[in-house]
Amino acid sequence: MRPSSGSSGRLTTAGRSRSVRSSSSRACEGALAIGPRTAGTPEDPGRRDVAAKEAHRAIEAIWRIESARLIAGLARVVGDIGTAEELAQDALVAALEQWPAEGVPERPAAWLMGTAKHRAIDLIRRRKTLERKHEEIGRDVERAHEAGDSGTAIEEEMGDDLLGLIFMACHRVLAKDARVALTLRVLGGLTTEEIGRAFLVPVTTIAQRIVRAKRTLAEADVRFDVPGGAERAARLASVLEVIYLIFNEGYSATAGTDWVRPALCEEALRLGRILAELAPTDPEVHGLVALMEIQASRLGARVGPSGEPILLLDQDRARWDRLLIRRGLAALERAEQLGGALGPYAMQAAIAACHARATTAAETDWPRIVALYDAVAQLAPSPVVELNRAVAVGMAFGPAAGLEIVDALVAEPSLKSYYLLPAVRGDLLRKLGRSDEARAEFERSASLTGNVRERELLQRRAAECAAERMTGLRHGTA
Repeated sequence: MRPSSGSSGRLTTAGRSRSVRSSSSRACEGALAIGPRTAGTPEDPGRRDVAAKEAHRAIEAIWRIESARLIAGLARVVGDIGTAEELAQDALVAALEQWPAEGVPERPAAWLMGTAKHRAIDLIRRRKTLERKHEEIGRDVERAHEAGDSGTAIEEEMGDDLLGLIFMACHRVLAKDARVALTLRVLGGLTTEEIGRAFLVPVTTIAQRIVRAKRTLAEADVRFDVPGGAERAARLASVLEVIYLIFNEGYSATAGTDWVRPALCEEALRLGRILAELAPTDPEVHGLVALMEIQASRLGARVGPSGEPILLLDQDRARWDRLLIRRGLAALERAEQLGGALGPYAMQAAIAACHARATTAAETDWPRIVALYDAVAQLAPSPVVELNRAVAVGMAFGPAAGLEIVDALVAEPSLKSYYLLPAVRGDLLRKLGRSDEARAEFERSASLTGNVRERELLQRRAAECAAERMTGLRHGTA
């Protein structure tokens, strides 16, 4: 069933929200083994301290799991992400004050939502400008209480609201870096310090991006809803782009001393899996999840003991995570089963699957990969896709064929400062025995990358080319 584009932002598929709710409830179970002190039991200060620490650990775990859904539900009510986040934080403070003494509620997410909604009523009362909204919230709360199971009623809404929040945080009215920061803050639950550390950006810069993003959404009057039709497709493309940007920064860091940042990959995967639950009929959602699962399977093999990069063809495939590969192949199969032509993410997942299925580098089906890149180039043509295709062509049909494609890209303005262009060209030249030219390309590539580990790798390859040149001179072959 397609989601409704009504003003409430609610999806019409109740089963989907139940699925999301049940999975989060299971995740919370380990954090809920804390109950209130039995009446009449003498209070032991030491035991009380232990219980308080356990409660705080439970609250931290529950907040990590439920904060995005909580903010989503509140954003639907108040129509503003900033206010929703403040209300959610107020509810968190209330939990920190009450749960250590009273015990963790049976439905912690519903407790947090109920507390936050009551605070929303108080806020609206103080403002005295949104009486209609106040009455709406009041009626919602009253109906839930009259139904006799307010926890279930509140939790039913939260999964659906989360999709609305995802669309709002990734709205194209925001710049890419703002979309990424806001998504990690309100959906990932990361602090500004954690986001800044992940992207090597000052905390103040991240905080300013998030504040400006919230202000921009409010000023642009971006509605909290799940769009339909063509608008939904365009907005979904932005959501997928943001999630993959986060994943890519973790998979191949643009700067700093770490080549990979697994925490970012894990966060992107988590968001992708949630999105796949909330939008189960979108092939590209499953395609992106498949791509990330398969690529993430190689994270442990991408770096050596000292953190040095290990390129794909040199990796120990026994270290690839087979569970993630199976999950990725299953997600790709779901994308294919939904029918229609595969999109760019699913196509890239199919390319990743070719690598995953090859037990050795020599068994890789490079002609198949070339054909898939040809299809990607038709769907989403770009110089970067063409550069990737050149690598595959070089592996399938020889370095001269690959170099011909790369040479046609040298004058491309968008690749002028792209370090992988000279890196690929250097690799192809080296295979053709043109060591001097290859060395120059590797040196240029090293000067363009911002990642320390990658720069060291490229400088090492340049040095190897120089050594090969000297060996050739000694043997009279150069």
